[in-house]
Parts: sequence; C-alpha cells; structure tokens
Amino acid sequence: MRKPVLAVFSLVLVAAIALGLSACGGSGKEGGTLTGSYASFPEALDPALSYSQEAWTAMYDTYLPLLTYKRANGEQGSQVVPGLAETMPKLSNGGKTYELTLRQGLKYSDGTPVKASDFKSSIERLFLVNSPGSPFFETIVGAKKFAETKKGGITGIKADDKTGRITIDLTAPRSTFTNELGLLPSALLPSSTPARNLTDDPPPATGPYEIVDVKPKRSWSYRRNPYWATDNGPRIDAVGDGHFDKIEISVVRNDSTQVNEIEQNKTMWMQPPPPADRYAEVKDRYEGTQLRIEHPINVYYFWMNTRKPPFDDVEVRQAVNYAVDPAALERIYAGSLAATHQILPEGMPGHKAFDLYPHSMAKAKQLFTEANPSDREITVWTNNENPNDEAGAYFQDVLSKLGFDAKLKTINADNYFGIIGNESTPDLDAGWGNWYEDYPHPNDFFELPLSGNSIAPTNSYNFARADIPALTKKIARLATEPLGSKQEAEYAELDKAYMEEAVWAPYGTSTTTTFVNDEIDLDKVVFNPTLGQSLASFQLK
Repeated sequence: MRKPVLAVFSLVLVAAIALGLSACGGSGKEGGTLTGSYASFPEALDPALSYSQEAWTAMYDTYLPLLTYKRANGEQGSQVVPGLAETMPKLSNGGKTYELTLRQGLKYSDGTPVKASDFKSSIERLFLVNSPGSPFFETIVGAKKFAETKKGGITGIKADDKTGRITIDLTAPRSTFTNELGLLPSALLPSSTPARNLTDDPPPATGPYEIVDVKPKRSWSYRRNPYWATDNGPRIDAVGDGHFDKIEISVVRNDSTQVNEIEQNKTMWMQPPPPADRYAEVKDRYEGTQLRIEHPINVYYFWMNTRKPPFDDVEVRQAVNYAVDPAALERIYAGSLAATHQILPEGMPGHKAFDLYPHSMAKAKQLFTEANPSDREITVWTNNENPNDEAGAYFQDVLSKLGFDAKLKTINADNYFGIIGNESTPDLDAGWGNWYEDYPHPNDFFELPLSGNSIAPTNSYNFARADIPALTKKIARLATEPLGSKQEAEYAELDKAYMEEAVWAPYGTSTTTTFVNDEIDLDKVVFNPTLGQSLASFQLK
C-alpha cells in the first residue's frame, strides 16, 4: 500500500568542518543537510494515519514502535527486532497473551518521558482517528467494543508505568501480531497526543530524527532528536544514529525535473523512480553507482466497486479481467513492472502462478454482452503520478471499448487514497490501486484490502468494497494459525477464489529505485522492503 503506493541528527561537528559543508552535505563524512524530493506529499505525517510506503519512509526513523523492522536490505529487512521494547514479546495462554517490557529512560523529542501506558493510549488513538491500521488490533480484548463506542478504553491492554511491563490479551491467537507490533501505526506517542490528524504539526518523536517545519503539500524537514544521543540511542541498538544534522524534503511534481536536479547535484535523493520515459536512460547510465533497483513485494491492480452497479455483477467483472492486458501495462511502465494476473505476488508465501483470464477482448465482449449491464456510465479513478495516470487512462480506454461510457477522473496523489477510501465520495465505480507488503505473510494481501471486515466509512483500503462472507471467514481463520505448508496452500486457494470473483483486475508487480547524486554512498543506503529507505542510513562518500 501502500498499501497501496502510493518518503531523518548527533552533535554538530566542530566549526571548522561545519563551515566546509555545503547545503547538500559538502565533503565531510558527518553533519550537514541531506536534501531529497518526493513526487507528492504523503497522505499523512502522523503515524496513526499513514499507510503508504512513501509516508512510512518519511517516518521510519522518526516514530518507533515497541518492535521494529530491521534496518537492512532484502529479506533481512523483514525481520522484526526489539524497538522501544527490551526484548521480543513473551507469548503465553495459547498464543493469546503477549508480554513486553518498555526500555527504561526513554524520552520523546520534547523531553517527555516515554511510558508503558503510552502504548495503550496510542493503540486507542488508532480507533479514535479511524486509522487504516486499526483492523490489525481489533483482536485485542475490548478493541471492537472501543471501536464502536470510543469509550472505556481497550481492556485487553494493561500497562505498568513503574516497571514498564505491557500485557496484551487477544481474543484468539494471531500469527501476524508480532509483525503488526512493528508497523508504524503502533508507534508510541505521548498519552496527551490529540485524536486528530497532526500532519501539519507532527507529534514528538522517539527515533533519531524529529519532523519540523511542515509546509503542507510543499515540503517538510527534520532535525536531530535532541534526546537521541543521550537517552534513546544508547538504549536502542536496532536503529542507527544518522549521519546528517538536517534533512530537507521538497515536493517536486515533475519526476523528470527530479532526475535533472539529481544530475545537477541540486538534490541528493529522489524518492520515486525515474519517470517511464527516462527510466531506461537513467538505468543504463547510473545503475550500480548512483541507482539501485529495489524489489519490494507488491501488486498493482484495477479495482471495481462490488457494492453498486455495474460491478456488483461478477460476469461484468470477469469481462473486465479478460479485457485488461498486463503486457500492455508492462509497456506503459517501461521496464519497471512485470506482468501478473493474480493477487499474491511472486516471493510471497502461498504464491502459485496462474491466470484465469488470459487477455481476450473477444471473450470480454462476449461476457459483457451476456451480462448486459443497464448502468454503463462509470467514473474511473487514478492519481496524477506518472505512469499511474497513464495506467488509469489505459483502463478508461479498455472500459470504453468494452461498452461503457467511461469518464476518467485524475486527482492529486497527495489525497488519492484518502478520497477513494472515503465512503461518502461520489461515483466510486472503478480505478487504479496498488498494495505493498507490510510483512512477509500472505494474510497481508487479503485482510486489509479484501476482507469484508476491513470496510470502513473512511480510510478504508478495501477499495472494491469486497465483502464475500465465506472468504472473509477464511481470512479470519487463517490469521489465527501459524504459517506452514497447509496454510500456504490455503492462501493459494484464497488467491484463486478472489480471482474467480474478479473483484480486482491485477496487472503487475513493480520494482522501485534508490537514486542518489554522486555525493551519496549508494552502498550504505538501506532499503527496507516494508518501509523503504532509512534516511538515517544516508551518508556521504
């Protein structure tokens, strides 16, 4: 997610060295300012309300949960390690009780002591602000009631501020709960944090950097957490200290301009990949020295709203799947996308390759004619980032050729997922989407984006509004079982069952890039498969 896919500071060096540093970091090894660019402003700079890799990258080294994902590339980056907690959780009661202990002596960037009870209030805040990550925590005893009433607290979380001990009781075992405790929505915030979107003035941080000076839709910056070097850093060995004193991120809407600014050393890093029309050029020139191809696990797809005509008819949705040609979309994405036509991507446990809908416009038109939908005026949604905008235009064209009167609605990527995830938005018929791995478990590709239990009035990532009771029940059951060969086979069956229902038209899995200017040591940059680049890992050559 990404969930869909829709982007951190030690003591200052002695004055003589500091004067030698340029705005982009200069020639020293430490200190100075890292500059970067995003193509769009993240949907939130509030850990409770973020759910894209872009936003998680922006906050990876700022807000820390009790557990965290290892600062490492590739498969190692999927390992969950202690963050604010002293050790990994102790499980008891048949896997329904988790016990952790908060590290002593931690402080937020405003000097407030970090308390065990902050975990309880931070999880409760997820439900108060309708966080897209809140479904991960609904199996905590009392969480569903609190979600409905917003009163009384979550009884299944007990915290002792004196000892730092935290006990979490679940209603049933949940095989992915340790992973979910490492995700950004579960990051600790002070108990006094207001239950509203704090993007414009982000809450205090526990990581090596804090976010400051936010200019909505335009830029944001970081400075070193003043309590990291003395209080938090010495106690948390899983998170690096960072090499720059400041980080400045600007929103540059034109990806080609971002490439130019990298080449001219005006910017040190760009968060999105190079645009499709320059991808091959940049790859040929810089791969291995300034550019690295990253392989996050994801799926790109077109969703159809199954709750309203015409896409409440499975035959219509199947017709759309036959009409969409993943090979054509490979060409649109110019080498950064590999075609697929299923939900579970390669590399995810349970993946078993199949294609129920080999491209055939003749077959698509036959099914469309048989279904004969009465409602043919539809709106197709996409965002304005390239090449997602081109993919949306392709989808509109395909639907028009199929027999729909399809209108394309392209909106700013800053707000895209929030708008299409809001039930009150009119004309939510079909559109573009993607989903990135939160953790290396197939449940992640079903529970939030496809389970009927995840449909919410706002901040929903089930854009298809898919609610197939038998499949929702199977998702819930599998979430309670340890992942083994039997469960992997069942997830493969679940993949096929959802494709038979055709709630999505998946078309590919995408690579992304780390692209830096010639001052940055590319080999030192960490790209975590869930959270993206660790800004604390960037350093000068």
